[in-house]
Amino acid sequence: MKRFPLLVLVVLVTAALTHAQETPRSPQEDIPPISVHRDLEYSKPDGKPQLLDVYVPDDADGQMPVIVWIHGGAWRTGSKNRSPAPRFLGQGYVVVSINYRLSQVARYPAQVHDCKAAIRWLRANSKRFNIDPKRIGVWGSSAGGHLVALLGTSGGAKSLEGLGGNADQSSNVQAVCDFFGPTDFLQMDAHSQPKAPIIHDAATSPESQLIGGPIQQNPKKVAAANPITYVSKDDPPFLIVHGDRDRLVPHHQSQILHDALKKAGVKSTLHIVKGGGHGFRDRRVDELVNEFFARHLKP
Repeated sequence: MKRFPLLVLVVLVTAALTHAQETPRSPQEDIPPISVHRDLEYSKPDGKPQLLDVYVPDDADGQMPVIVWIHGGAWRTGSKNRSPAPRFLGQGYVVVSINYRLSQVARYPAQVHDCKAAIRWLRANSKRFNIDPKRIGVWGSSAGGHLVALLGTSGGAKSLEGLGGNADQSSNVQAVCDFFGPTDFLQMDAHSQPKAPIIHDAATSPESQLIGGPIQQNPKKVAAANPITYVSKDDPPFLIVHGDRDRLVPHHQSQILHDALKKAGVKSTLHIVKGGGHGFRDRRVDELVNEFFARHLKP
């Protein structure tokens, strides 16, 4: 296994975290007057509150579908405060952005436990925020893409539900938009771009730190964190977007997820951004995301 001096490691990880926060920005939509509910506690694992923000259009006429944003950051950094999702407020959605436990605080599956707890909390509080509990979509990039993919494929997997409260509610989602999320960690180095800044098999990689050990030495833990492990024919529709020049998460990671979904009979669209890296600005992608959520969340 290749080892790096501490200074080089810090530079590499910092680059990864910075790029993982990149999300496509589209022109501002016409955002109506809204009510913003910040820092709402949805769960309290290990005695520490996990928080989310809810944005509700003031002109909401009855229950509305919701889009939940889950941030990236290599599972080590990032925040609900940086989200592209509010642009959907002018399109007839409630928008939610969540935090979750980071890998230096808790190992996997704590992160997906939190995400599922947030979905259950939203259903339990759906009347308060004019949310239609039957129309919940999720969107995330990089590490957030990995977590939304898990939400989409692991419905019914009791081992991933956690103890975050509202156990009488479902954590299932109705649409998944995955931007360049990792899937099978064990294949990442084999398909990396030349001179990629991260060696994923290293004990210091974000993936190894997520599961609590070098990924190649912990295949069972890696399988438990792989959205493909849980794919079944009743999964919700997916839109998967990835740049073919991504130097942090090889686009092969999205290809194998898409192939597994299609094989199971799940509706899945894979859009490869030509020349796109780990984050991109692409109007066509904005249109695809708009069309995807409208098709699967609007009545």
